[in-house]
Amino acid sequence: MKANTLFYCKETEPENYLCSSIVNEHKWGKIKRTVESAEFNMALKLLYFYTELSSQKKFDEIKKANQAAAKKFVEDQFSSSSEEDEDIEGKHVKILAKTFTTYTNQTDGDASELERTRQYVNEAFQSGALTCLICIASVKRNQAVWSCSGCFCIFHMPCIQKWAKDSLFLISSPLTDDDFGKKDYPWPCPKCRFEYKRSETPTRYYCYCGKVEDPELDPWLVPHSCGQVCEREFKPPCGHKCLLLCHPGPCPPCPKMVAIACYCKKAKPVPRRCSTKEWSCQLPCGQKLPCRQHNCENPCHPGNCQSCPRVSKQRCVCGRQTAERLCASPFWQCEQVCGRTLPCGNHTCEQVCHSGPCGECPRSGKRPCPCGKSMFFLPCTEDVPTCGDSCDKVLECGIHRCSQRCHRGPCELCRQEVEKQCRCGKHTKRMPCHKPYLCETKCIKIRDCQKHQCKRKCCSGNCPPCDQLCGRTLGCRNHKCPSVCHRGSCYPCPETIDVLCNCGKTVLKVPCGRERSTKPPKCKELCSRPPTCHHPSQEKHSCHFGPCPACRQSCQKVLKCSHLCPASCHDEALVKQTGLHQPAGPWEQPSEPAFIQTALPCPPCQVPVSPLPCHSAGPYSCKRFCGRLLDCQNHTCMKECHKCTKVNGNADRQKASPECSRCEEACTKPRPPGCPHSCVLPCHPGQCPPCVQMLKIKCHCKLTNLYIECIRITCADLKEKDLLSSCKNQCPKEVSCIGKLMLPFVSSLAFPGSNLFFSELQCSKVQEGQVSLECDTLCKEMKQKASEIKEAEAKAAIEEEKRRQQAELEAFENRLKGRRKNKRRKDEVEVEQSVWQKYKNFIVLPVCGVAVVMLAWLMAYNN
Repeated sequence: MKANTLFYCKETEPENYLCSSIVNEHKWGKIKRTVESAEFNMALKLLYFYTELSSQKKFDEIKKANQAAAKKFVEDQFSSSSEEDEDIEGKHVKILAKTFTTYTNQTDGDASELERTRQYVNEAFQSGALTCLICIASVKRNQAVWSCSGCFCIFHMPCIQKWAKDSLFLISSPLTDDDFGKKDYPWPCPKCRFEYKRSETPTRYYCYCGKVEDPELDPWLVPHSCGQVCEREFKPPCGHKCLLLCHPGPCPPCPKMVAIACYCKKAKPVPRRCSTKEWSCQLPCGQKLPCRQHNCENPCHPGNCQSCPRVSKQRCVCGRQTAERLCASPFWQCEQVCGRTLPCGNHTCEQVCHSGPCGECPRSGKRPCPCGKSMFFLPCTEDVPTCGDSCDKVLECGIHRCSQRCHRGPCELCRQEVEKQCRCGKHTKRMPCHKPYLCETKCIKIRDCQKHQCKRKCCSGNCPPCDQLCGRTLGCRNHKCPSVCHRGSCYPCPETIDVLCNCGKTVLKVPCGRERSTKPPKCKELCSRPPTCHHPSQEKHSCHFGPCPACRQSCQKVLKCSHLCPASCHDEALVKQTGLHQPAGPWEQPSEPAFIQTALPCPPCQVPVSPLPCHSAGPYSCKRFCGRLLDCQNHTCMKECHKCTKVNGNADRQKASPECSRCEEACTKPRPPGCPHSCVLPCHPGQCPPCVQMLKIKCHCKLTNLYIECIRITCADLKEKDLLSSCKNQCPKEVSCIGKLMLPFVSSLAFPGSNLFFSELQCSKVQEGQVSLECDTLCKEMKQKASEIKEAEAKAAIEEEKRRQQAELEAFENRLKGRRKNKRRKDEVEVEQSVWQKYKNFIVLPVCGVAVVMLAWLMAYNN
């Protein structure tokens, strides 16, 4: 105890006064007197109490600090976020104004044409608005990016480089070695599919205008901007350059002023914006129309004049028919055949309505026979005869020639039998030349998608592109790829999703798949939710998600005293939940306090009425004891002066009222003589009831416990007490013994029941423990025989264990020697042991033991 106490003082509380005194006493040799005294134990208890008290005090301080921090967080959670948003928004407004200053100076402050560019710049500032469509990740300010010149979408530099490389590989992979490298195949933008050449693959990170490589990160500039004037040419080109600072998105229309005439050049030139320099004077055009008969009556317009809208009668080409047609299309053909007689005089022109001469008769002059080998000069009225030679025209197969004589009309099909090879080249067959040969073998080659087999019958090896749908889930996890099956990564999801604020008036478009991780846009509209407290309207605040901030208006409810409550609205007060988790000790870290919204009652009215506040006006307490006699008729009310009500019209001021305290004292009235119990009733008026508790007493023989009611003992005389103390059982008291006992003696070394002896001894000596039996000669012989039997059994067990170990050793050596030892032992003759030699030890030893036991029993029985 001495060492433990000194260790506790040194290790736990070395600065404590009591511990330091104990250590000093130990140093000066006086610790023995302090340890042995009772004062040290009290001091140790005080030390434990001090340690526990200091730990509890630290725990309470931490608890109060956490409560204050939680309260401050709840009060400032709305105001702090709004102030921060206002600072960030003000910073963005300044950057936008600086970016558009040069442009607005040219347009006298008109920024209506900057809305599209302003949207791109705002998205560059908003967190999560710029998303790379390839990796579906946010584009940060410090990352290298590339902007498409077609759709102005921004991508990560490594992503677009990998995209261009994969696109070129997919396009060039189906090409053969002869076609590869002959054409510079383009790669498309992932969003708008605007095509770029192979040489236009981005390798460097530039700002939006392309002047500065690796622009530095500046918080007062648009992200990824160099801060210089853009100076990119406008589209369509007008000779001027962009005046904005380096910016994302398209350049705005040209704001320069130029002097230019109208479309028809009749009006004088007027100064106009270069972006809207073309204008119309609204006077009639007056230019000659293509019909060369009428003038253009449309107001001044750009481009060529329209076709003449008037209708006139026009003759057809052959001049036989006349019809009303548009003046813009005077040439037309009727459906009649010409029918004019040709120069031969025998035939007519078979052409449909045409202009000019009909030409010579097609049957006149030198004409060939049907096979084309002979020429004939015949009148146009005679047909050319056949020449009688073989036709010899090449048939449709392109290999064989027609073997018929010169004939009119087409040649027959080639019916020569040839050995044809199928399209895939795996089978051959003899068949007519005009019939194609396709085998039933299905192609097992993988198509260009590298996923599906061709499975086309008799394929020549040029397998068609895969026609199955891809169907893989896109990176957005909402849609599936609608393209045909392909290699490599799927195109990004082209869909966009609107992320709305709570009221739905502010919209932020994000790529599909980013809506779950994108923060809703900040809305400047006022919150339109109805108030949740008793006020008809709530304080004005911006649109938001989650519950509205706590109402800070005054309550103004009518109290019972008819005054208005001046406190702040307390219909939805934040109240900390208590009792959810009790800390095990000061070492356990306190968890965050849980708050619930609940309605609190109005505080007491503090309007002064006479000298007291309104809520406490009326009868008051004099701070003295009540002193009324309680119902027990023994004690008085000890409560402070309080309000008392009358019961059943009782006006006695000495009797207790229902508001008085209740007597909780035990009954202290004296008990009857001999009764050790107290009254079981609380303090009461009148006499106590008889004691019916049970008393525990010993009977006369002191062996039995008797339970008797207390009132029977206290009210009984001596004779009745003797009767009550009797258990009415036979008396078990002992008397002196003069008989003899026969005690058995059993040898523990012999077998059970083999050596049993009886001795006759006096009973009184046995009870006093003065009897002792000694082993005689017969007993010693039995012990010697039993020990010999045990030694024989032990030797037999040892021999048996040796034989078993020898057998295991021989078996192990046989396994090591292998086949050689087996061959050596083929000539040896194994001597097999007989059954008697194997089991003689197990038979002889038990039989000898039983014989010895029987012999000893017979000798004892004869004696």
